[in-house]
Amino acid sequence: MKKILTLITSLCVFAACSQEKNTEKPKEVKTSTILLADPTIFYHNGMYYLYGTTSGDIPNGEGFQVYTSSDLKDWKGPIGAQNGLALKKGDSFGDKGFWAPQVLSYKNKFYMIYTANENIATAVSDSPLGPFKSELKEPIIKTGNQIDPFVFIDEDGKKYLYYVRLTNGNRIFVAEINDDLQSIKSESLTECISGTLPWENTENTNWPVTEGPTVLKHNGLYYLIYSANDFRNIDYAIGYATSKSPLGPWEKSKNSPIISRKNTNQNGIGHGDVFWDKNQKMHYVLHTHFNESAVSPRKAGIIDIEFVGNELKAVNNSFNFLKN
Repeated sequence: MKKILTLITSLCVFAACSQEKNTEKPKEVKTSTILLADPTIFYHNGMYYLYGTTSGDIPNGEGFQVYTSSDLKDWKGPIGAQNGLALKKGDSFGDKGFWAPQVLSYKNKFYMIYTANENIATAVSDSPLGPFKSELKEPIIKTGNQIDPFVFIDEDGKKYLYYVRLTNGNRIFVAEINDDLQSIKSESLTECISGTLPWENTENTNWPVTEGPTVLKHNGLYYLIYSANDFRNIDYAIGYATSKSPLGPWEKSKNSPIISRKNTNQNGIGHGDVFWDKNQKMHYVLHTHFNESAVSPRKAGIIDIEFVGNELKAVNNSFNFLKN
C-alpha cells in the first residue's frame, strides 16, 4: 500500500574517486539513484519513459514525474512537460495521494491510468511527456476505495482493469473496462487473489496485502504478477499466479516469491511493472527501501525476468538501480 512519503529535499549522492597516485587531480564521479516508488516503464519510438509515485524532493500530492532514457542506463529528468511532471494536480482527478501510474498507447493517444485520493482515474495526452489531463475529473469506479490500476488489452481486443480494492486487506480484483477506458462493466467484476500464503504475510497481520498487479500472456496462459506484504516490511516481495482466463480463477505459483531481498540484496522489493526493451528482452521495474534502516524515499531499479517453459523467473545477478 502506498502511503504519504517522507519529504526529502536532497537526492542521495555517492562520490567515487580514483585511488591511484598520479600527477592529475583525481576525478570525482557522481551518481544519483532515481527516487520513485511503484515505478513503470513505457517504451515508445526508441525511448524509455519512467513514471512512478514521487518519492524524493516533491510530495506525491503534486502529480507524476517522468524520466527518459534511450538505453536504460543514462536517465534524464524529471523531464515532464510541466516542471518535470507528466501529470499535475489541477489537471487530474483528486488532489492527493498520486500513486502507481500506468501509461499505454491507445487510439493514437497516450493514456495514463493512475490512483489519486484512493481511487482510480484516467488521463490523456498527445505525448508521453504530458501534459496528461483528466477531462472528466472523476474516478472510474464510483464506490469504495481502490488503488494500483493496470489495464491489459487481450488479443481479441477486450480490455481488463486489474486493481486493488481496500476491503479486508488489499485484494486484487479485475473487471472488463469499456473502450473509453473511463468505466467498467460492473457485471464482470471478479476477485482474483488475496494474501493467504505464509510468504505473503510474514508478519501475520489482520490486513494481508496483495497489490501492484501486472498482467501478461504467454503460451496461452495469463500471468498475474503481484507484490505481497506491507510495503514497509523488509519481506515485501513479488510473486505470480496463472490462469487460462483473464478473469480467473488464478493458481498461485509454488515458486513465489520470484523477486525478493534474497536475490536482490535489497529490502522492500516490490510493486513495479513488466516491460520489454528494444531487443524484446523482458524486465521488471520495481522499487526498494532507501536503505537497511529507512523505507523512504524509495529507490527505483530493474531486474531481468524470463520464461523457462511456463515458469516465470528472475535472472540471477541482473538487478541494478536506475540512475541519472
